[in-house]
Amino acid sequence: MSIGIIDYGMGNVGAIANMLLALGVPAQVLADPQALPQPPPRALILPGVGAFDAGIERLTNSGWAAALREVVVQGRTPLLGICLGMQLMTAGSAEGARAGLGWIAARVTAFRDDPACAGLVVPHMGWRRLSVPQASPLFPDGPDPEGERHRFYFVHSYRIVDPADAEPLAWCTYGRPFVAAWRRGPLWGVQFHPEKSHRCGKQLLRAFARLAARPER
Repeated sequence: MSIGIIDYGMGNVGAIANMLLALGVPAQVLADPQALPQPPPRALILPGVGAFDAGIERLTNSGWAAALREVVVQGRTPLLGICLGMQLMTAGSAEGARAGLGWIAARVTAFRDDPACAGLVVPHMGWRRLSVPQASPLFPDGPDPEGERHRFYFVHSYRIVDPADAEPLAWCTYGRPFVAAWRRGPLWGVQFHPEKSHRCGKQLLRAFARLAARPER
């Protein structure tokens, strides 16, 4: 079972591929949507670092937006969006003027625009423990009162507070709680960077590989 990593020029592609390799999970870096294997990989990862509008422009102009809509939204191939990659799946962001992919009914908002976050350093950067209310395919161990099994690295200035049609899987608090991980059908999103999160990041990518390998998704 191979996982495809979408390379549209705005993500830590090499770090993700290396972490999957360390887990023994075959991975392919996919730079050209026209060369997408048929059948497609069992799962895809959409990484992301940078500005929202630039990310949407690259996905659209490269042809990846249309290819992913066909393979993921219509074909229901599991896709994990990481940081900006997760935000691009929403309706839009306060960071830019362009519409997002619109795969979930949520908007990305700025820490600086929230009175509850007044005085906080932005970007929100560093290691944070997540609140995981219950077990899920991404967090099969469930709640962890000590937080050591769910400790991840963040670096971002924008976040989703309350997605209307996605299921929150984990929360983080910076000023106020925001959604750190969610799912909607074959779509999965995390605001943190598993590829920078050492042991916990490996656990999460292993969990994603396992759920993608199931015949029933």
